[in-house]
Amino acid sequence: MAYDKFNILKSTAVPMPIENVDTDQIIPARFLKATERKGFGDNLFRDWRYNSDGTPKENFVLNNPIYSGKILVGGKNFGSGSSREHAAWAVYDYGFRCVVSSFFADIFRGNCLNIGVLPVQVSPAFLDKIFTAIEADPNTELEVNLPEQKITILATGESESFEINEYKKQNMLNGFDDIDYLLNIKNNIEEFAGNTPL
Repeated sequence: MAYDKFNILKSTAVPMPIENVDTDQIIPARFLKATERKGFGDNLFRDWRYNSDGTPKENFVLNNPIYSGKILVGGKNFGSGSSREHAAWAVYDYGFRCVVSSFFADIFRGNCLNIGVLPVQVSPAFLDKIFTAIEADPNTELEVNLPEQKITILATGESESFEINEYKKQNMLNGFDDIDYLLNIKNNIEEFAGNTPL
């Protein structure tokens, strides 16, 4: 399933300075019954966002109207716990296209890259600068430049580079998942197969 191409994202950000956010907190297990990627955003951080009667919890950041944007800024060790890919689906379906943290669980990172959410890992010091900038002004914008692999706090001009696997980078730039990538080189595969003796 193809997704939106990712090139340069400039957006305000939602700050969630909580460490060790695991995938069960991102999308509780009781919502894993569906097999399509749609609808999971409604239950992103469900138990943190809503009371048992379904009313929003006023003190949770996603319910705070002063914060918005396509970038979620999380604390250290974001996406730990089980390997459920639904956690990445929920992040994408809610509308986030980038998650920033000082450390990601490997499986969550991979699941994000497979569906079009860019995980940007920064140093703890730069993460603190981002949180400080957003706290000072909720309208602070970040620029995430995938071609240059750089994230910038536009208000201050401070920036930091981030790493990404080159294959995943090219897929993100083209809006490809792994199947889209193979379909894109179908002719090359067929030509190779035709020229290879059995």
